[in-house]
Amino acid sequence: MRKEFLLILILILGINFQFFAQGDLLVTPNRVVFEGNKQKESLNLVNMGKDTATYSISVVQKNMLEDGSFVTIEKPDSGQMFADPYLRIFPRKVTLAPGEPQVIMLQCRRTPDMKDGEYRSHLYFRSEKDISPLGLGKRLQDTTAISIEVIPIFGISIPVIIRTGAVVVEATLSDLKLETQPGNIQNLKLTINRSGNISVYGNIKIEYVPVQGKPYQIGVVNGVGVYTNLKRRNISIKLDNQPGVILTQGKLKVQYISAGEGKPVIYSATEMEIK
Repeated sequence: MRKEFLLILILILGINFQFFAQGDLLVTPNRVVFEGNKQKESLNLVNMGKDTATYSISVVQKNMLEDGSFVTIEKPDSGQMFADPYLRIFPRKVTLAPGEPQVIMLQCRRTPDMKDGEYRSHLYFRSEKDISPLGLGKRLQDTTAISIEVIPIFGISIPVIIRTGAVVVEATLSDLKLETQPGNIQNLKLTINRSGNISVYGNIKIEYVPVQGKPYQIGVVNGVGVYTNLKRRNISIKLDNQPGVILTQGKLKVQYISAGEGKPVIYSATEMEIK
């Protein structure tokens, strides 16, 4: 009954959850931050597929590149700190029937010798496929034939962040450039600049202010982060202007706003004239 209730709750309120799904696994939330006195967090997994599946949970280390992609690393960069020595995860492996949910518990255990700033690691959820030995339950009609079966193995990762001590972060927007592509598709390119000892994470909203008439929103990207291994991140946003209409006059107002619970904070705001 408890599992059925959890699944219904996730499906009904899913619009209010931050979730990440790949393959047949859904994970909520898709980002965990331990700050203040927070010590525990629960993750909800749901097998959205048609078959029973086993998922293993491990820790990996990743760095963000300036284009927003990630690479796996083994050793931290200068000034970077990993979170996994201070995390407890239970359970580390689950087997879920179709539609079955499971709660994964995370516990943060800070120590007195931790430096001020941010510690980050990534939880990696990997599906495991049960593969029977060749020929088991089958009669081999032609021993000279070679059969190759490709079975996809899905894996997703989410960041887990621990903040401790005195923390500070600032963000600015720069290098705004409006580009027009074939088909009158327009993109706004910009750079997010970060300083401080923690990462920044938020939503980018773009508003068009015409020479005449009321301003209106023409672009939004949610969940844009710049992690502590980076000082800047480049991003390109497709503008949702009217089909076939090119923005040629007026200005663009761009805001980078905090995401999550609590009152939104404007990290940075800037404008660009369109001529």
